[in-house]
Amino acid sequence: MKNHHATRLGRAITPTTAEHPGLSGIHPLADSLDAFAARYLLCGMAEKSLDVQYYIWQDDMSGRLLFSALLAAADRGVKVRLLLDDNNTNGLDGILELLNAHPQIEIRLFNPFSFRLIRAFGYLTDFARLNRRMHNKTFTVDGETTIIGGRNVGDAYFGVGKQPLFSDLDVLAVGPVVGEVSQDFLRYWESSCVSTLEKVLDVDADALQQRVQLPEDWRNDPMARRYLDRLTTSQFATNLVARTLEMYWAKTRLLSDDPRKGQGRARNHTLLPQRLMNVIGMPEREIDIISAYFVPTRAGIAQILGLVRKGVKIAILTNSLAANDVAVVHAGYARWRKKLMRHGVELYELKPEQDVLRRPHDRGLTGNSGSSLHAKTFSVDKQKVFIGSFNFDPRSAMLNTEMGFVIESEALAQDIHQRFTQSQKENAWALRLDKWGRVNWVENSEGKEIVWKKEPHTRFWQRVLVRLVYRLPIEWLL
Repeated sequence: MKNHHATRLGRAITPTTAEHPGLSGIHPLADSLDAFAARYLLCGMAEKSLDVQYYIWQDDMSGRLLFSALLAAADRGVKVRLLLDDNNTNGLDGILELLNAHPQIEIRLFNPFSFRLIRAFGYLTDFARLNRRMHNKTFTVDGETTIIGGRNVGDAYFGVGKQPLFSDLDVLAVGPVVGEVSQDFLRYWESSCVSTLEKVLDVDADALQQRVQLPEDWRNDPMARRYLDRLTTSQFATNLVARTLEMYWAKTRLLSDDPRKGQGRARNHTLLPQRLMNVIGMPEREIDIISAYFVPTRAGIAQILGLVRKGVKIAILTNSLAANDVAVVHAGYARWRKKLMRHGVELYELKPEQDVLRRPHDRGLTGNSGSSLHAKTFSVDKQKVFIGSFNFDPRSAMLNTEMGFVIESEALAQDIHQRFTQSQKENAWALRLDKWGRVNWVENSEGKEIVWKKEPHTRFWQRVLVRLVYRLPIEWLL
């Protein structure tokens, strides 16, 4: 055990954690460049192990850079374990097979598809299983530090290129909670829902004898070089090693679904929503909810209104129809807006991205004037905070596996509340009902109030689609 912390990261982190016995250090990663830098630079600092778990890993610039960083770590002798949900690996089989050929890299897939080329065939024959996905996101280095939160791996999550951004929130953690994440990763890694890559793909035995080398054109990508140059402006690695990285020290607990949820075999009392209620307890004064996809369902509405009747102030920030990347899911929220507002719940909807080209990456919890919201967090009574992968929708509650941290930090809760309040003013429309009971979207521009009578920045067909969908009995799928 005496060599447990005998790595560069261990030597940097252990003295600080020793000063805060029983507490974990939490460093929010709200900025997209910092979120990428944390992962990329920590790969470069790894000496023993990298345990990486994601729902989406895109074959784009940032995805390739991180694949390259994992391979470079493996070449140094680092043991790399990569666990991916198979729903979003379409087109990656060749790269995954290549990486898996490295003696220090092992890749496994959650609920893999039997049909690799036309995956829709899999849904026709095995829908009940394939409809359940692993939504967890973790990135653990040397067992010393971990990153969890809402971000997947891809350009949209790290502020790269011209595509719309996902404003998101991760946290980097050190201390006791890292051990909980490592144990949870192993629980998933060894679960019956997970298959080795060799069982899913026809692995070429000869390839295992060859030197693993990623495609040469990856190295010559000018955008990648420019993006990596920007990392030189990040003080993340320097501050971490110098023990000057700002941390919230707090009692922190990991909550994670039983991986058997991916087979529909997890018991109800083990599901994340129930455990969240048990750990956090009932709010007494206020709750701020930030959720990319907010689909409360009839049961959720009853719980929310029950809290309102007890005097709890509730404010919710979610995507507007114009900002939502899954417009159909918006219907599961839109059908309940009027009822929520009639009972005093404050609703705010994030504006869509207006100027991607002039703003190369987001800044802050919910980004610039309206990048698409992807964060999943809430704070209770300005005392406790949840940050993780869980969306407030039936899919997160009943179908997908989810995870997150419950952080008992008044300072962090206050910080998130302030960011939330600032976003309401600058980046979101405030919803209110007019005297006829119709929803209005309100913003203030240069001291002047602007009122929208219809969903702002949307087309007629989008609004019709939403109205049609929320009359269909498919809320459980959203």
